[in-house]
Amino acid sequence: MSEVTTPTAMTRMTINGVSTTQRGQEQYETFYSAHRSKRISRIMYVFRTEDGELFSTVAPTLAECRKKRDEWLKSRKK
Repeated sequence: MSEVTTPTAMTRMTINGVSTTQRGQEQYETFYSAHRSKRISRIMYVFRTEDGELFSTVAPTLAECRKKRDEWLKSRKK
């Protein structure tokens, strides 16, 4: 079973559970979880399109988050 370390302070990405990401903006932050006594870092990533649609994902690296975002943006254009 994995243990997630949650910060005690509110993150800069949300206020009262609502995303603070503006149109055309990306935000990300690193968080840590433990699995089988190993500390694992992950990136929480949020992107809001110019028309206001919100995309969010979690991945091991920022590059992987952006790749997922790009794939999502391509799928929206179809």
